[in-house]
Amino acid sequence: MAWRIGLTGGLACGKSTIAAWMAEAGAHIIDADLLAREIVRPGTPALEAIVAHFGPQILNPHGVLDRAALRRRVFADAQARAWLEALLHPAIRAAMIAASARIAAAHPDALIVWVVPLLVEGDYGALVDQVVVVDCLPEQQIARVKARSDWSDAQIRAVLAAQCDRATRLAAADVVIDNSGAPAAAHRQLREFLATLPPHSCPNP
Repeated sequence: MAWRIGLTGGLACGKSTIAAWMAEAGAHIIDADLLAREIVRPGTPALEAIVAHFGPQILNPHGVLDRAALRRRVFADAQARAWLEALLHPAIRAAMIAASARIAAAHPDALIVWVVPLLVEGDYGALVDQVVVVDCLPEQQIARVKARSDWSDAQIRAVLAAQCDRATRLAAADVVIDNSGAPAAAHRQLREFLATLPPHSCPNP
């Protein structure tokens, strides 16, 4: 039977790295952020609703959603963020469930990893068999975001504030991968976890 892992973590804790390693081990990855991009691609009802709500300036010159502009809008306005979440989150959830069902039908023994930044906040725990939280120190989160982006301190604080607190996230975990040290240490923790799964679900632990 397919085994579903919910993979989450705070901003810049290293979810994408862990997901990539899990894919190398043979897992099937379903990424909520990638599905969200599909849901708002040009011509979709979701993008039309976003333009109607926020105005055409939310698009770039090619008619594609300007994600940076939208992020600035919604993280500066709680009501705007709530509206956007009400629009997108049910669609993302439905897309993840459908993708998982397709994979399980084609690969009955698959290890399916749902990568969901707001897994705890969106109550995805009931939809997966185990929740894996990637964790690091809060000051490391901020430093990593600054190293990889041009976000302002205010933007970083706003995104962090929109996520559940670290203690709540850790309390929801079945497994915690500490990514506050060297990558090799996190990789070792992941391999140890994968080794606990049924052998058929993860062919290359």
